[in-house]
Amino acid sequence: MTDFAAVLLERDEEGRTGARLTRLADSDLMAGEVTLAVRASAVNFKDGLAVTGRLPVVRRWPMVPGIDAAGVVIASEDARWQPGDEVILTGWGVGETHLGGWSEKMRVSGDWLVRRPAALSPVEAMALGTAGVTVAEGLDRLARLGVTPADGSIVVTGAAGGVGSLAVMLLAREGWSVTAVTGRPEEAERLRRLGAVEVIGRDLFMGPVKPLGRERWAAAFDMVGSAMLAHVLSMLKPGGAAIACGNAAGMDLPASLAPFILRGVSLIGVDSVRVPKARREAIWSRLADIVDRQRLAAMTAVVDLTEAIDAGHRIVEGGIAGRMVVAIGDL
Repeated sequence: MTDFAAVLLERDEEGRTGARLTRLADSDLMAGEVTLAVRASAVNFKDGLAVTGRLPVVRRWPMVPGIDAAGVVIASEDARWQPGDEVILTGWGVGETHLGGWSEKMRVSGDWLVRRPAALSPVEAMALGTAGVTVAEGLDRLARLGVTPADGSIVVTGAAGGVGSLAVMLLAREGWSVTAVTGRPEEAERLRRLGAVEVIGRDLFMGPVKPLGRERWAAAFDMVGSAMLAHVLSMLKPGGAAIACGNAAGMDLPASLAPFILRGVSLIGVDSVRVPKARREAIWSRLADIVDRQRLAAMTAVVDLTEAIDAGHRIVEGGIAGRMVVAIGDL
């Protein structure tokens, strides 16, 4: 395969982003020791931002989007990787500064790869993807703080989205009583099937943010940011913790110091892009062990490369619930 299909993002003289399905040559591949035949990628919110140009995600032009990839090694100058190895790649600037996973072929650093657990298919691995790594890292951070299901329930904001849906499923699997927050009431039953004990709308989080609200939850996973996260912080129990891993509503945080200094609340950011290799390997091993494969399949839709651009637009418009995987090549 000397030429291959890929989605290419380009920017015109006025700074507008255009996306098209095209064919690239091996000479277009970027530097790296390992060449992959990509089997699957994912449609993440960040990929949607790249495709639409709504935020400056892309920092190298032209760019192939796709911050996640599952593939098989077809050539390697890295002794750790041999042709035929099944691998996963998430983060490391792929789809931002390095050509990403919406492509039949990639060339990348061997340092960025982890072995795909045999229990997970390429589609299942990408249904988890960066979202799964984010949730697993957040779970670990809660455990290190000593915040457990015995302390009370946990709230997940933006629960109908990809990361939110995975958070609901994996948190329930780990014994948490989950309150799912969504502005899409039609998704309530799906979220209950994923393990949510309670599904609520956004009304509780509207209006001015109080310095302290009624104590409701021991912990939170927030995908929304801005005023939503500020409201959540005001409602955490003493010693509670919020995991911040999304900014769907904005990067600002109009919060008070009161929850931190009067209730000892913690706000923890999760960066899934630069997780060290050993930690990634442990995360993927854990994900393979704890994931409910039937629930994962139920929350996952699969498209091919010809549909990926449209999916990128739909995810930033709130038109995708759960996870969406891009099937590529021979699965």
